[in-house]
Amino acid sequence: MQGTAALIAGAGVLGAIVGSFLGATLARLPAGRSVVTGRSACDGCGKTLSARELVPVLSWLAQGGKCRACGAPIGAWQLGAEIGAALVAMGAVAFAMQGTVLAAMLLGWQLLLLALLDARHMWLPRMLTALLVASGVAVAATHAYAIGDLLPLELALLGGALGFAALWLVAFAYRRVRGREGMGGGDPPLMGAIGVWLGPQGVILTILGGTLIGLVAVLALFVAGRKLSADSVLPLGTCLAIAAWPLFVWGGGV
Repeated sequence: MQGTAALIAGAGVLGAIVGSFLGATLARLPAGRSVVTGRSACDGCGKTLSARELVPVLSWLAQGGKCRACGAPIGAWQLGAEIGAALVAMGAVAFAMQGTVLAAMLLGWQLLLLALLDARHMWLPRMLTALLVASGVAVAATHAYAIGDLLPLELALLGGALGFAALWLVAFAYRRVRGREGMGGGDPPLMGAIGVWLGPQGVILTILGGTLIGLVAVLALFVAGRKLSADSVLPLGTCLAIAAWPLFVWGGGV
């Protein structure tokens, strides 16, 4: 029991470190800045951050979410990315099926970044979606090689095609009937990428789960007094990402 707890705690530390990078990506990518070069600095005053100012979660809390030099706020999105990535790693160790822990972490971290980008910027970068596809194919191919059967790879490709086609057809039908866009252009590719990881059955469950999460979110906004209309925009990609990861953790993917 103690060994398991230590493993989960260690996974949380690793996840928080990964989350620090995801938070930086969340800030830099929409601004067109490199996510792999350049030292971390305050967006307010440009001061290069020291090592003690870059400790995941703890630095944010110790500084009260502000830059020590100029007092500019450090967005809660950074803290959310670090905590979210830590929870992904801990959840993977605690709940993922045997042999899928690392894959669950990899999927969870990618979905987390995409979910945050969609929630904050209504943007699902194609290069990140392509990376999700590539990593999913790699995991499926590794599984296929390990069991000496191409079925996992075949299910991954079928799931990818079904996921993309399902949302593309919904968007196409809505556009023809209503005469305007009803879905972001990045949602069908994301669903296709998720399908590569989860297979055809996972596509169906993810769409159902994402729809349910979206309805709950709308209800929560309504209860909170937010005015909603037919033109209100909901980050569907975020809902799909939230629904997809638990399905992989508990089902093991293709």
